Amino acid sequence: MKKAVLIPDSFKGTLSSTDICALMKERIAFHFPGCDVVSIPVADGGEGSVDAFLTAVGGEKVFLTVENPYFEPMEAFYGLIDEGRTAVVEMAGCAGLPLVENRRNPCKTTTYGVGKLILDAAGRGISRLVVGLGGSATNDGGCGAAAAFGVRFYNKAGESFIPTGGTLIDIDRIDMSGRSTALDGIEVVTMCDIDNPMYGPSGASAVFGPQKGADPAMVKALDRGVAHLCEVIRRDLGMDLSKVPGGGAAGAMGAGMIAFFGAKLQMGIETVLDTVGFDRIIRDADLIFTGEGKIDGQSLRGKVVIGVARRAAQQHKPVVAVVGGADEGIEPAYGQGVSAIFPINRLPQDFSISRTHSRENLSFTMDNILRLLKTFAG
Repeated sequence: MKKAVLIPDSFKGTLSSTDICALMKERIAFHFPGCDVVSIPVADGGEGSVDAFLTAVGGEKVFLTVENPYFEPMEAFYGLIDEGRTAVVEMAGCAGLPLVENRRNPCKTTTYGVGKLILDAAGRGISRLVVGLGGSATNDGGCGAAAAFGVRFYNKAGESFIPTGGTLIDIDRIDMSGRSTALDGIEVVTMCDIDNPMYGPSGASAVFGPQKGADPAMVKALDRGVAHLCEVIRRDLGMDLSKVPGGGAAGAMGAGMIAFFGAKLQMGIETVLDTVGFDRIIRDADLIFTGEGKIDGQSLRGKVVIGVARRAAQQHKPVVAVVGGADEGIEPAYGQGVSAIFPINRLPQDFSISRTHSRENLSFTMDNILRLLKTFAG
């Protein structure tokens, strides 16, 4: 084996994608000295996305003082890659759930700081902006970010304000005339791996509100606010986003990215593959290793393993998926380009126990895969 490409997702709660790449690379170097190993750690758009891109393709971090979810100043950052032509912003960096600690309240939190990061990145001569959604503490439909970008929101009294989840219901009209032109001519891609709509039983507030601190009454109020925002967007901006898959991502910021930033929503793995130049990287690869914590029916929608396999199949490249666990009904993965699937857990153990052995289990599994490959390689 002369060249291997590593592109795993993280094993949630156990190993980061960077950790997995390092372990895989170590075992490959032992069994196939001199093998060229290309590591592409994957993040889903949430916390760690910028670092994952920088690890994969190099680049630099740009630090900036912006507002946290409670409008308090904090230092955040975004990434510049591709020789400064692409900026990567992760909303979790300044609107993420860990930042609110024990103050979870999606009625009051904002994405304003995310808009500040986008505005700064847009002014650096980029041609492409990638925004990762995930892990948010907010439910403001991206209105905070839009306000930072110059979009104005007015209530019935004609007063402008910055909407939060609890005040979306007060929006009477949206004025786009003051919106910054900094993104004009720039491709905006939003990483989004869920297909929830803006509002309703499977919408942003109902599904994700409780984990952000919303009780049942608050969930209903938040949902009414998001539905109202959707109606105002339809009336003032001429866009009906009510049924757009992914519109409910990150407190309905998926919809906000479309309405206020002209973004297209794209599966995270597709964004990663395009951004790192995956098709070019694998042209001379002998084998591709991917993986995720658990491969199941949800994976077949096109998350990391399937996304990688579909691209690799276009060049007839073999793909081995090393996973934490494999559910029933995953046979269709083989028709999508996956050559083989290897779960790492060796004993029937509860996750609370097996998670503490993930590192050695992954190393053991890789070791045996590579021993087999050496046998057939002669």
